[in-house]
This record gives sequence, C-alpha cells and structure tokens, in this order.
Amino acid sequence: MADTNKPLLIKRYASRRLYNTETSDYVTLEDIALFIREGREVQIVDLKSGDDLTRQYLLQIIAEHESRGENVLPVDVLTDLVRSYTSQAASVVPEFLQASFEMLREGQSKAMENMSKANPMTAMPGFEAMRAQQAAFFKAMTGGMISGSSGSESEADDLGEIKDQLAALQEKLSKMGK
Repeated sequence: MADTNKPLLIKRYASRRLYNTETSDYVTLEDIALFIREGREVQIVDLKSGDDLTRQYLLQIIAEHESRGENVLPVDVLTDLVRSYTSQAASVVPEFLQASFEMLREGQSKAMENMSKANPMTAMPGFEAMRAQQAAFFKAMTGGMISGSSGSESEADDLGEIKDQLAALQEKLSKMGK
C-alpha cells in the first residue's frame, strides 16, 4: 500500500521515460497530471544526476493543456509572469501567487464546510447534485484545470467572479512590475 502522505517519486530515465517507483511501471505526463488532480504530491527526479525536475514537468503539463486549447492561464497573466522574470518583482511574484492559491484553497474549504453544516437548504431537492457539481468545480480550479462550461448558470456566475478576481490580481501584478 502506497503512503499518500509522501510525494510520489517518479524517476526519469536517460531515454526520457518516466517511471513510477510505487507501481513499478512507466507513466505519461497525463498520468502525472491525474495523480496531482487526485491530490497527490509528486517529485520527478533524474535517475542519473538526481536533479529535481518537478517544476520543469509541471510547466510542461500546463503547456500541453494550453496547446490543446484548454486555457489554464489568460495571456495577460502569462505575459505578466514573463515580465516578472526581468524585473524586481521576480522575488515577490512567486510568493504572491502561492498566497493567492492558498486563499483559493481556504475559500474552497470554508465553502464546502458551510454547505455541509446543518442548513435548511440541504433539504432542498437537487441540493446534493448542486453540492457535488460545486465540489467538482473547486477541484478543477485547485488542480489548475478548467474544462469547458457545463451550461450551469451558477457555475458560470462563479467562473465570472473568479475571472474578475484574476483580472484584479493581474492588474496588481502589472503595477508591481512597473
């Protein structure tokens, strides 16, 4: 049985193949993305040198999703990230992004907690389906993946609110870079 508290160790061989040390089989980038979406931490290391390649592969996963038309990050955010590498903001941006995602995770936890507490709305028909849909939405957001719209008005409203918040963050990042 795998210890899910420790990061899943993936070794990259000289052939560039990725090897899952827990299951003793080869995995793809999509497999690694699935592990992460399921809440697993991963660590990818070069077998020969021992170098940690996790960041490189996580960026590659995001790039592959972007190339398939799954817009994870708006162009303005990507542009601001590139700009931050050449400015004094470079040291502040990673901390700012980490804090922003932590706030998103905390918000998700509080929202799910509030929905699960004894509340008259839980007796409403369809409430469980709505809660499951919101949980899936939050899971997708914290996993960094936003799939196509499901047609739900409340989900569209939530997505619009999140886009507004992201735009405000982009504006703050832009001002920090100047």
